[in-house]
Amino acid sequence: MTQSSSSALHTSALTSLPLLARGKVRDNYAVGDDRILMVASDRLSAFDVIMGEPIPGKGELLTQMALFWFDKLGHICPNHLTGQAPESVVTPAEVPQVQGRSMLVQRLQPVLIEAVVRGYLAGSGWKEYQESQSVCGVPLPAGLTNAAKLPAPIYTPAAKAEMGDHDENITYERTVEMVGDKLAAQIRDTAIRLYQEAADIALAKGMIIADTKFEFGLTADGTLVLMDEVLTPDSSRYWPVEGYEAALAAGQNPPSYDKQFVRDWLEQAQVDGQLWNKTAPAPALPQDVIEKTAAKYREALTRLTA
Repeated sequence: MTQSSSSALHTSALTSLPLLARGKVRDNYAVGDDRILMVASDRLSAFDVIMGEPIPGKGELLTQMALFWFDKLGHICPNHLTGQAPESVVTPAEVPQVQGRSMLVQRLQPVLIEAVVRGYLAGSGWKEYQESQSVCGVPLPAGLTNAAKLPAPIYTPAAKAEMGDHDENITYERTVEMVGDKLAAQIRDTAIRLYQEAADIALAKGMIIADTKFEFGLTADGTLVLMDEVLTPDSSRYWPVEGYEAALAAGQNPPSYDKQFVRDWLEQAQVDGQLWNKTAPAPALPQDVIEKTAAKYREALTRLTA
């Protein structure tokens, strides 16, 4: 088990369960043939490269945040939680690796569509808007600026890529080709409703959810189920309301609750006298960047659940 400190878990190493897959952040283990133990590590990826240093406490914060949202949004769509304790499926010696950072979930047939919903113009959406006055084929009004709130949330799906590749933006029509008219519409409508309710809850706590992505799976009888992580700073762009208006007026990116410190540092980091080329291995993160990033994740959860 690679750990930089007693509190941080870079990579889990459970031997009592078969490993299914390691994602950028989560390690998934099979529990029989109908459940999965999802362990959120403290790994952090930026520019699709996994950093060598973990962010202490990140996996626990992500898990607590996802559980908060699953609880709040359960009336809209069922989720994949089994309600069983993750600690119950590992050996006593392995409990410290899963405690507080794991979910024991149903094994579903994943729908290979990232259900992306955008309420504000940011990131790649802003770049695309400047070129075409649209985002992922969705036309938008003229005159919008960086970080502007959209007239209504838009659904801009992406196709899930193989590990290591970038997810690819696709049109709604393409999702109809992939999964059929009925399921495509159900995913779109459910994702927009989840986003709208979550955005209202977050706004009441002084946080803006600019955009997010949801993942869904199907049960054996075809029921649509919300799965994976939900509305964490890893899958969503969170902005504090204070500072938003000033950033909007200046045409700048608002400060965000995520790995922006890491991205900003990496943009100017040098390897062998050259700017880092954004391929593995990543340069080693300085301690202050690690600490500031951990503090941002903590602050997001604290504000949300206060």
